[in-house]
Amino acid sequence: MTGSTNTQARATSWPAVEVPEKVRMVFRSLGQVFFQENALSGLLFAIGIAMSSPLMALGAIVGAAIGSAAAWILRFDGSVLKAGIYGINPAVIGIATLFFFPPGVVSICLMVVGCVVAALLTEALRRYVPFMTYATPFNLTFWPIYFLGPALGAPRVEFAEPVTAGFVEAVAHGIGQVLFQASIWTTLFFLAGMALNNWRHACWAVVASLVGMLVGIYHHDSSAEVAALGLYGYNAVLAALALSVWRPSVLAPLLGILLSVPLTENFPLVGLPALTAPFVLATWLVQALVLLEGRLYGPRASSPG
Repeated sequence: MTGSTNTQARATSWPAVEVPEKVRMVFRSLGQVFFQENALSGLLFAIGIAMSSPLMALGAIVGAAIGSAAAWILRFDGSVLKAGIYGINPAVIGIATLFFFPPGVVSICLMVVGCVVAALLTEALRRYVPFMTYATPFNLTFWPIYFLGPALGAPRVEFAEPVTAGFVEAVAHGIGQVLFQASIWTTLFFLAGMALNNWRHACWAVVASLVGMLVGIYHHDSSAEVAALGLYGYNAVLAALALSVWRPSVLAPLLGILLSVPLTENFPLVGLPALTAPFVLATWLVQALVLLEGRLYGPRASSPG
């Protein structure tokens, strides 16, 4: 009996796999896109992107690595670096560049430079701006890339094919579009990565995409293709997650979702692609309203027993 047990123990014993900290840091950066400080969540997000576009998955990993390496070389805050904060915006730069431009010398150079700039902006804004910057470094970096690319000879990718999707698929696309993907399989991996770390965040992502899509359709009932692509949902998803992390609440994320949709619809009027700027603005507006309420009315008095 003892011999059998020992043999079984030897047969089922696997050597421990030690993942280098720098690798975990890169995947934490991907996890932090959805506010998950978890390398395994980030790995699931990378697999999800690869289900739709292996090239963009590579861009995400390379972007996170470049941003983290730049922060390490420049000796930025070690704890912030370890949490994956410096790689978040560069990871999205890597995806967005390969989404809008075909791979080439110009686009790859712009991506590399953009990743470094996004890491530098993350540090500068983190130090000198008295509020959470979220995706601001990504937006401020990618807007110039979006216009510089064609000026330097990199043609933008043309998106000509119309998209149709059922109700469930359209809601799923709103979650996948956070990282420029319109695939239900991608979304399933995204939700799994969130649920692995915090199941409430996965629930908020579904609710936000659903509400964002419904509000968008209500505003523009002729924009079925936009709704099918999930373009009303992705900023809503990010706003809901950011506000649920900022303050455990139901009302604040819901308000962020509702504000994000008109901002997404109207942002192109300023002549720039919306990207994730509507999420940032909606989140700041809700935080400002909550802080203003606290200043005007003070802490709530407890109800009499």
